[in-house]
Amino acid sequence: MNHHIIASPRQAWVGAAAVFMSLLSQNLGASFAKHLFPLIGAAGMTCVRIAFAAGILLIIRRGWRTRLSWAQLRRVLPYGIALGMMNLLIYQAFARIPIGIAVAIEVLGPLAVVLTGARKLKDLIWVGAAVAGLIMLLPLNGAGSNLDLLGIAFAVGAAGTWALYIVFGKRLSSVRDVDVVSWGMVVATVVTLPFGVVEAGRALLSPQVLWWGIAIAALSSALPYTLEMAALRRVPAHLFGIFVSSAPAVAALAGFVVLGERLEAIQWVAICSIVVAVAGSTISLGRRA
Repeated sequence: MNHHIIASPRQAWVGAAAVFMSLLSQNLGASFAKHLFPLIGAAGMTCVRIAFAAGILLIIRRGWRTRLSWAQLRRVLPYGIALGMMNLLIYQAFARIPIGIAVAIEVLGPLAVVLTGARKLKDLIWVGAAVAGLIMLLPLNGAGSNLDLLGIAFAVGAAGTWALYIVFGKRLSSVRDVDVVSWGMVVATVVTLPFGVVEAGRALLSPQVLWWGIAIAALSSALPYTLEMAALRRVPAHLFGIFVSSAPAVAALAGFVVLGERLEAIQWVAICSIVVAVAGSTISLGRRA
């Protein structure tokens, strides 16, 4: 990501629109995927989506043209494993709690990575906002009492693996001449496949599941990737991060429209608190950069 891009007002609007459409596509994909959980389970859906997404990315990015050396494979493996586990955990969370809440908890992972390098006292404001949002989502004193604790735990696990995914991804930045993203998705497919087979079995190969799998993979991976690249060419990284901070709100809206998931007022307040924490920390990071 280039911090030195100077965004004109028009570029900023185009970039914001691209990011919003990317987030909308991702979360519509997740919402439609949740419809298939009764057929193949959350793990089965994860396996199908990741496998098709890997295939789409290998074709689009032409990753199949290059092979990994053993040294490169050792660096791609932890990245792909983190990616696979992140998807498995967040889909397990989706199966138990509203998508908007699951995503709000999941984005705490990247936020933790950003705030690890915090050196100023005012950064504690963003930590406080994030913690306050998380507390409001927990079933304490009756607040959020309708939430499944296991679902919250899976979302927290997804946040942790997202943080690891970022750390391992940064280490891959020096790898040249190999499309590590596509190969990371291949590793993630291998990681998720046993879970999917155990949960869904032969149902993974039903025509209905396969067609939906292709559509969901395109919505959740191929289209968002294209839109995000368009946004990154037009706006600086910190502005891109601010746009992305709206992910929990977009996820909650997608869950409401597609799945009829209605959130309580305090849950909306919690999501807004986490959005503010992510946006605020991104602004602080952008200014220092």
